[in-house]
Amino acid sequence: MKSRILAGLCLAVALASPAFAQPGTLAAARDLYASARYDEALAVLNGMPSNGGAVDRRAIEQYRSLCLLALGRGSEAESAIAAVVTVDPLFVPGESDTSPRVRAAFSDVRKRLLPEIARARYAGAKATFDRKEHAAAEREFRDLLLLLDDPQMGGRLSDLRMIAAGFLELSAAAAAPPPAPKKEEPAPLPVAPAPAVQSAARIWSGEDPGVTQPVPIRQDMPKVQASIKTQTRDRGLLEILIDEQGRVIGITVRKSMHPLYDAQLMAAARDWRYRPATVGGAPVKFRKLIEIVMDRR
Repeated sequence: MKSRILAGLCLAVALASPAFAQPGTLAAARDLYASARYDEALAVLNGMPSNGGAVDRRAIEQYRSLCLLALGRGSEAESAIAAVVTVDPLFVPGESDTSPRVRAAFSDVRKRLLPEIARARYAGAKATFDRKEHAAAEREFRDLLLLLDDPQMGGRLSDLRMIAAGFLELSAAAAAPPPAPKKEEPAPLPVAPAPAVQSAARIWSGEDPGVTQPVPIRQDMPKVQASIKTQTRDRGLLEILIDEQGRVIGITVRKSMHPLYDAQLMAAARDWRYRPATVGGAPVKFRKLIEIVMDRR
């Protein structure tokens, strides 16, 4: 009888006891940190594998930096923060879960490391673009622009931002899927011809008979910056699509001169205006190739 009562009491105590985090886990380290047992929390964090995902590694290094700061080991804490920023440079600790001291330390490290990380990410995105993996390059250049626009960049690397924006546009254009083939419609009943409507439905070029080519109204070419003149090719090729109102609605660099100048050229082309191409007197869309020749004077 006594043994049954004792077993019941033990079970009741076990059920009423608070649940503890499993030893050796991030939750256990967090509990130890909350209990101001910083050395023990640090020992748990140091024993955890570092081959997890970016979020896991960021959380480990974040709590490692908190413990090191609490223990007065500032230089080691800075290294832990640098590891967080390297894994996720856009991460900023929130006010609700970190102290002003920790946020200030993160801010200092980010200001120092972000330019170096941005340059490395540009090199990686450019390598992806050169391998013609355009969809992946588009994602990498978009992430790079988010990083370059971070407030703690303070406007640094503005030239790199312009180049990255140009490569993003080139990547997006190259990654765009080809237009779906038009479904063949059944032959219509004989009706009066409508050449103007048929002309407007297609895109014409200079090789098509019967088309009057567009006439430039405004087609200003940007100047090549002195800093890149020696690195810029003498000739380039730009393809633009002009609509029935004479506006430029599509731009593609067919032969690059320099990534920075390509971006400037594409930005300028958006403002170009033309007297539209015509077929039988009706305005039509027109695909125009423009050879760009650099003026080295």
